[in-house]
Amino acid sequence: MTDVPSGLLRNVPWLTPGSRSLRTHLLVWLLLPQLVLWAAAAVITYNVAARYANLAIDRSLYQASQALGRQVKPLGNGLLVDFPRAARDIIESDPDDKVYYMVSSPPGEFILGNRKLPQPPAATNAAPPYDRPVFYNATVEQDGKPVAVRIAALYVGWGEDDLPQTMLVQIAKSRASRDALAGQILIDMALPLSGLVLLMSVIVWAGIRAGLAPLARLRDAVVDRAPDNLTPIQLTTAPEEVRVLVSALNELLHAVRHSVAGQRRFISDAAHQLRTPLAGLKSQTELALKETADPELKQRLQRVHDSATRSAHLVSQLLTLARAEPESTNSIGRSRFDLRRAIEDVTAEMVPRALAAGIDLGMADSGPTPPPPVPVDANPLLIREAVANVIDNAIRYAGRGAEVTVRVVAQDQRAIVEVEDSGPGIPPEHHQAVFERFFRATHEGSGCGLGLAIVKEIVERHDGRVELHTRAPRGLRVHIQLRLAS
Repeated sequence: MTDVPSGLLRNVPWLTPGSRSLRTHLLVWLLLPQLVLWAAAAVITYNVAARYANLAIDRSLYQASQALGRQVKPLGNGLLVDFPRAARDIIESDPDDKVYYMVSSPPGEFILGNRKLPQPPAATNAAPPYDRPVFYNATVEQDGKPVAVRIAALYVGWGEDDLPQTMLVQIAKSRASRDALAGQILIDMALPLSGLVLLMSVIVWAGIRAGLAPLARLRDAVVDRAPDNLTPIQLTTAPEEVRVLVSALNELLHAVRHSVAGQRRFISDAAHQLRTPLAGLKSQTELALKETADPELKQRLQRVHDSATRSAHLVSQLLTLARAEPESTNSIGRSRFDLRRAIEDVTAEMVPRALAAGIDLGMADSGPTPPPPVPVDANPLLIREAVANVIDNAIRYAGRGAEVTVRVVAQDQRAIVEVEDSGPGIPPEHHQAVFERFFRATHEGSGCGLGLAIVKEIVERHDGRVELHTRAPRGLRVHIQLRLAS
């Protein structure tokens, strides 16, 4: 037996996985052989049914030919036909199962009957097989139409020993009854077989579904997890093949987690190492600026001082960004606190910087009556850092003489923090891009493009949302939403 080339199977689209699901692929390969076997069983069953139907009809034709042969008796040198009209009517009475008969002697010379029937195919010049029936299929004319019949031919010897003669008795019956019997046997056997095939298909489908259930659980475990969740995947019960796949995924997650942790440690360590020399550089340039009187040298020292200030700010932002990473926020933990009180403290700390920049900074609704608290479950240090970055951006870019207003409200199970300024604002087409790291919507100021990226990182780690809105007639509103503590 030759093997089927694999290329032939690859060229059949519905036999190869392709883009179809594994469940569909398994169903096709398991149900297709069942359908082939069912078709083969149906063909074999029909042939067996036809064989047994022929045996039953042949037996009845043989008995009828014997009975008809006994109605023709030798009498001297002739034959006596004892075939009453009533017996003839009984044989010819069934219109649905027509019976044809003929007696001839010598064979072919009509003596008795109602039809000229074809001779048996075994009829030769040799001596015929007396008292042994010959069965064969033939066609007769009925009302101008051919009718398929089954014929039983019986040779009977008669006459004297010195003058033997042969009589041929033929009984033919329409094959309609034979086909009906074979069809009925086929139906009686095919229906239970079809039920078994259907039951087996259901069992196969259920088995495939149960066998692929661990893959579905693995899919759900991967789809439902956050992009920054690099913890190992846990599957308590799974087949060996799925456990191998889960183990490979966990190894990959471990490698990615190790790589991300190394990058985070590098940023944090580098930022920590840079803070001290940058602080020293700022101090030395400030002292040099106070001690020198040369205008050109003072201008160069001022540029060095500004660069050191921007570098120190960048280092501080990188440290904040490192603390805002997922693993850092998980390790610090959360606590319940009054968001309004925390933002009031941050705003108060930023007032000296705002005054130095010529900015009018204040809290909205800061009347004599203390407003109700706004409780949240979050990391207070990171939330303060996020709001401080928003206020710092407003102070840096709003421009001298602008107003910056901070507002904290509780609305629809949400704690909302808004920072509004009357500065030039940010073009609407940049409202999403400014949340990317190191993107700057303007080249003015001494920012490094990390402030709003840090805000977005911190807020999203607390299941919140931050948006930018253009403030009419001029300015920008930063809208931060956090989940209100229950």
